Amino acid sequence: MNNLFQGRRLKYLLYFGALVTIGSAGFYIIGGEGWTVIDSIYMTIITLSTVGFAEVHTLSEMGKLWTILVIVFGVSGFAVIVYELGAELIQFNTYRSRTMRKKISKLNEHYIVCGFGRMGAVIAAEFHKKQVPFVIIEMNETKINIIQESGYIHIHGDATLDDILIDAGIKECKGIVVVLDNDQDNLFVTMSARNLNQDAYIISRCAKNETGTKLKRAGANKVVNPYITGGHRMAELLISPYVEDTVSIETPGDMVIDFTIEEFAVKHLHELNGKSISESKIRENYGLLIVGITSGTSEAVLNPGSDYILSIEDKLMLIGSQENLNDFKENIKN
Repeated sequence: MNNLFQGRRLKYLLYFGALVTIGSAGFYIIGGEGWTVIDSIYMTIITLSTVGFAEVHTLSEMGKLWTILVIVFGVSGFAVIVYELGAELIQFNTYRSRTMRKKISKLNEHYIVCGFGRMGAVIAAEFHKKQVPFVIIEMNETKINIIQESGYIHIHGDATLDDILIDAGIKECKGIVVVLDNDQDNLFVTMSARNLNQDAYIISRCAKNETGTKLKRAGANKVVNPYITGGHRMAELLISPYVEDTVSIETPGDMVIDFTIEEFAVKHLHELNGKSISESKIRENYGLLIVGITSGTSEAVLNPGSDYILSIEDKLMLIGSQENLNDFKENIKN
């Protein structure tokens, strides 16, 4: 395809090169004495470009006729080139679209990202980093250029249309992330996606809390409000700066279990100072696991052994259900 386009561009250059050469030769011969080679080339160029500059020399009847011929061939040639360039662009876009669809047809158990805004771009980068197969659906021309530069497999189209979702391989996909600009479109795409694939795991973004319930009813397995999630995350980082995340585990029966990691300082748990982890009875009494310990005098210890002796400088990272963590907090206060 690139060789074909390069061949056409060469043809255009040869055409205008020949036109300038023949036009200049005609002016030089018809003009007779007083016409230099430079005069002839200059006259040809201003005639082809139709800039309207005055003639170098007064033209004879034959010279005027030659000028008309140069203009006709120049303008008609330019028109043909514009037409062919347009056809070339359409052909290139068709070729690129066909190539993308061929790549998508080879995918199975992939993910579809609907929307390439700020969230979509982060999700795509994460998928790419982890070598997870995915397809992006985006209709904004500027964003499409960015996607192409990144080398992502994509479809230029409207994700709210069933045909576009089908082209993205929705019937063979494993999951769909719906992160369009507004809740209405996200709701519509979620509903369409669920109708087209009953088994795909769908995560949808919402900006308003009331939309979350509707998205669940429409078929979303999980709904994410970035404002609420971000707010909770920032609060957690302020309260427990060494705690990194909340863990969600989905069981085979589609039951989602959320585990929270929280940090507790031994200095607030005086009864634990000097005891081993096994003697602390934290797991037996509260159903919590100590997954890490940080101390002011040493590096963090991950998955510490049961014989680890707790000191007043230690901070415990406990993982468990929010209910069990709340019970633990209440006992600390008491």
